[in-house]
Amino acid sequence: MQTLTNKRILLGITGGIAAYKAAELVRRFQDQGAEVQVVMTKGATEFITPLTLQALSNHPVHLDLLNTETESAMGHIELARWADLIIVAPATADFIARMALGRGDDLLTTLCLAAECRIAIAPAMNQAMWAKQATQENCQHLLDRNISIFGPEEGLQACGETGVGRLLDIDEIVIEAASLFSSNLLTGVKVLITAGPTREAIDPVRYISNHSSGKQGFALAQAALEAGAIVTLVSGPTNLDPPDRATLVPIISATQMYDAVMAEVADTDIFIGVAAVADYRPAKVQTQKIKKNPAASNKSMTLDLVENPDIIAAVANSEKRPFTVGFAAETDHLIEYARKKLEQKNLDVIVANNVADTAIGFNSDNNQTTVLWENHVEELPMMSKSNISIRIIELISERFNLASQ
Repeated sequence: MQTLTNKRILLGITGGIAAYKAAELVRRFQDQGAEVQVVMTKGATEFITPLTLQALSNHPVHLDLLNTETESAMGHIELARWADLIIVAPATADFIARMALGRGDDLLTTLCLAAECRIAIAPAMNQAMWAKQATQENCQHLLDRNISIFGPEEGLQACGETGVGRLLDIDEIVIEAASLFSSNLLTGVKVLITAGPTREAIDPVRYISNHSSGKQGFALAQAALEAGAIVTLVSGPTNLDPPDRATLVPIISATQMYDAVMAEVADTDIFIGVAAVADYRPAKVQTQKIKKNPAASNKSMTLDLVENPDIIAAVANSEKRPFTVGFAAETDHLIEYARKKLEQKNLDVIVANNVADTAIGFNSDNNQTTVLWENHVEELPMMSKSNISIRIIELISERFNLASQ
């Protein structure tokens, strides 16, 4: 099984002899389903060429912080947002020292400062350099900032000495990287998630729908799986591949989604309503295509609409009520409207999205949300929908575990 499927890994390479092993690391990450982009320091290019890494990763290699082709769009910030994991391998003693000091004097250190995703380093250096108090203190500073350290391991080094300082075995680095996406926060917990849009038929060829892509719901399903949950995903029509190991229940309309959810809810621990469910549907669906009337007096058409069932309210007030999380997609008064929905629909948690912002709204790969529960507001900065889903699942699991005590 591919353990890094759909993950975006930004591989940083610094100037040590072990840099040549980065080529194999790119391949191993790809074998596990990850997409890889490479950032190299100036020193790294002395040991392995950017062309090699470009050919292997199928992406241009990023070298310079001040690149006129990308910095007009703040390219280093976009690159930091793109990644689900930044891993620096090999990480030299010099890079570790600069990182520990919070330096941002090249592209790689700047990316690490700007990133909201997980960060890991795989040190590689002479055994005496690794043993020095300064290096150990620098590594402790990074651990204190929740930066993971893989290795190093003991063995024969390029300098001819033997000791601790060799780059961790490539396969072990891959295993360690994959383990960062498994939190076990929801081990064995049954999670039901709705995602995507619904389509409400007008006639055999037309329907009412919305711009939801399903990306946020699918990302949350993946994050819940990585947290150990048993996930059922009820989804409207999307162009996305369902997460591996999730049970997919495909639907079209809001009433179909309601029926699918209510069939599962009694056996659910956590319900997360992410889908953009149509509030209304045509009162009558025409059996034949509605023809355009050429008469001058027929320049408009009126549709009679009826309200769809309120899925999330039905779940929150069901007899065997699960822990219930809603989403509020708003264009204004974000916190006010989300708070009102939280209270009126008897929710445990609500996640508020400003869909008027095209940088984070429907179809975007990024999101910026506010998570609310009783007497609390938690702001989550802009990041990829994958990364923000991990944060949301962490908050949900925390609230769920408190509620279960």
